[in-house]
Amino acid sequence: MLGRLAAQRFREIRQVFRQIPQAPRLFSTALNYHLDTTDNNPDLPWEFKEANKAKVKEILSHYPSNYKQSAVIPLLDLAQQQHGGWLTVSAMNEVARIIEVAPIRVYEVATFYSMFNRTKVGKYHLLVCGTTPCMLRGSRDIEDALLKHLGVKRNEVTKDGLFSVGEMECMGCCVNAPMITVADYSNGSEGYAYNYYEDVTPKRVVEIVEALRRGEKPPRGTQNPKRINSGPEGGNITLLGKPKAPPCRDLDAC
Repeated sequence: MLGRLAAQRFREIRQVFRQIPQAPRLFSTALNYHLDTTDNNPDLPWEFKEANKAKVKEILSHYPSNYKQSAVIPLLDLAQQQHGGWLTVSAMNEVARIIEVAPIRVYEVATFYSMFNRTKVGKYHLLVCGTTPCMLRGSRDIEDALLKHLGVKRNEVTKDGLFSVGEMECMGCCVNAPMITVADYSNGSEGYAYNYYEDVTPKRVVEIVEALRRGEKPPRGTQNPKRINSGPEGGNITLLGKPKAPPCRDLDAC
């Protein structure tokens, strides 16, 4: 009896969520299950473009024919690029059809990895690194500057559809913290880019946003003019000469 009542209450709550605009984006349950919307439901047709069908064949050629399912991640990535930065349930179903697995096997992957977006993002999806080194170096100020400048909350899309801001854990450039990544979906899968911008400041990230808005491509990498890549400011002051090899590398000398 209690089980039936709980199930009924759950259905009632879910129905309320369906009536709230962008409910999948506003509630953490979006990570757990799919809610049909007018632009994201299994009845909508979806297939890879002709140019991407050739890429699908190329991706599948990397795996034995009886291990097609191993291509699930690169195929989902290609589908996301084609669809403007996010995956519909129809796109996931098409990937499942291609690799000949039950759709749930694809859903499991798409819901596990944060690289896959299951709600709309901007043409330029800005991801702020939120792991400890970046946080200690001011990543929260970076995110606040972006959100305030764009007039959105985290994971919302600007009214012009150009920008959205999210968070990603550890981008692997801790020596150049804080940093952001820009996933560029402005030209679909043909012009897709995923660029790191390191050593950023609140002022610099706003400048990067405005450059992207103008259609420019800001130089990626460190934004500190005093550094080269991940080197120290002003250049190296140690290890300037050719290092001597350990003596025991020459076994005859040991």
